[in-house]
Amino acid sequence: MGGSQVNQALVRLYFEVRDGERDPVAAWAKLTGNSQLYHRMRGERRVPLDDATAAELAGAAIVDTAARHGAERVAALATSPLSRLVGDLGGAVLTEHPCAPEQVLGPRFSGPGADDWARQAYVLLWGENNRLVRTADTPWVIAGRYKGQKVVAIGTHPTRLSDETLVVRPGTDGALAMAMGHVLLKEFYLDRTPFAGHAMERTDLPSLVWLRRREGAYVPGGLTGEVCDRLSVYGGQAAEVLLPRFDDGTGVLRRGVPVVSDGGEPVTTVFDLLLAVYGVPRPGLPGVWPGGYEDRAEPYTPGWQEAYTGVAASRAVKTARELGVTAEKTGGRCVIVPGRLETPHADTAYRAMLALLVLTGCGGGWAQAGGAGIPLVPYLCLHACGEDRADLGALSWALAEGLFARRTSRAVLLEAVAGGWPMAPPPRVLALPRPIYPLPPDVDLLIGPDEHCDLTPPDPELLAGAVTRLAGDTTPRRLPEPGARPAFGRMRLMVDHAWMHEYGEALPTYRPPGLGIPIKPTQLVRVR
Repeated sequence: MGGSQVNQALVRLYFEVRDGERDPVAAWAKLTGNSQLYHRMRGERRVPLDDATAAELAGAAIVDTAARHGAERVAALATSPLSRLVGDLGGAVLTEHPCAPEQVLGPRFSGPGADDWARQAYVLLWGENNRLVRTADTPWVIAGRYKGQKVVAIGTHPTRLSDETLVVRPGTDGALAMAMGHVLLKEFYLDRTPFAGHAMERTDLPSLVWLRRREGAYVPGGLTGEVCDRLSVYGGQAAEVLLPRFDDGTGVLRRGVPVVSDGGEPVTTVFDLLLAVYGVPRPGLPGVWPGGYEDRAEPYTPGWQEAYTGVAASRAVKTARELGVTAEKTGGRCVIVPGRLETPHADTAYRAMLALLVLTGCGGGWAQAGGAGIPLVPYLCLHACGEDRADLGALSWALAEGLFARRTSRAVLLEAVAGGWPMAPPPRVLALPRPIYPLPPDVDLLIGPDEHCDLTPPDPELLAGAVTRLAGDTTPRRLPEPGARPAFGRMRLMVDHAWMHEYGEALPTYRPPGLGIPIKPTQLVRVR
């Protein structure tokens, strides 16, 4: 007997069926035809099982599920010891991180691996997890520096791994990213246009957005579904738009955008809206605009971010210019290595950081492997939020429609799960790294350390061998190779969904650190 533990009812039924079928995969298929027999007994006594049999049982479940329902119905949390195996088989690797990369780069993006860093020309180590002197990826950073690569670390503490360090105050990473975006838009899109071709072909910047009236001005509506033949419609009529501003309580930004008429309705491009959001002025447009890089009153200038982050405006400008020039000269060989940002609004900070890569043609430079289309585990969210009585509407922006007013996070998350988000389709085999409640009710095999799970995680090597043996000639579908170009169409700087508009986060923005809940409904939004 080994160290594996299995639900007594499940193992008894499995042995009964397997003895008749002689084929573990066929036995599992027959067993799951009446899986409620042992679902009702979850949480009861678990018994020891030898490791080889435990691996056979889990392997049969994985092979049968992948064959009958698709590999994406086999899922594992990224922190589970089985996550690598599940990912290599084409299953869903779940993460509790915000899903900003999926929103911006597409549901199946694949960033560079650690060994690819040495071939990049410019690396931003951005976030607290990358501040450690010794990590598994340290040799690759050192190898890249020997080849002339520049490494800039951004975080709350200095590090010896980088050529240069920008020490930011906790939770203000998004402010620095927005200021860098301001510089990139001004110097690499208005002053000159080295990335115009990339923007037209690979981003949503030329996409048209309809505007709707609100309080004597306009607010951005949804995408029209059409793409303009140029980045901007500047040169004709203009309209004033109201944009979210979270650094000033309930304040809003009043800035102008050029518009054209489409069926009698005013429309503009995502690029024009982006210039308004970042505060990059052009002659003749209404609204309140910054007076230059040193303007501290209007977001999102380098001078404005200095008061929040503690990073000198000149250093923010210098870093943005280095990123833009290097991307231009090397064809996009720049990388951001994100660490975990421990703030309630980390997803908005990630989106501001991602915008820098999109604007400079470095869409494959987000060095965090993408999942398989499922950004978050709702059951973990529900457990984390508990029975809170927080008013979720407090997180909305000043001109929101009130979709979440006086509603709790748990109520909205339950609604999201009931509507099929974000776990669509739901897994039938799920590997967990730790106990979660409430347990997913419809999972055929729940693998985890808690006594309420069906099976403790088997040895990954034994399980891989069992899957290979039971799959026969079936060749597992592997994830895209690191560095491969994503096959999802345009990268999106505007996420067109009602929830994102409700929070004023349809376009990149900055939310300061402060009170908030760990999980927001916007983190559940999936780009289809």
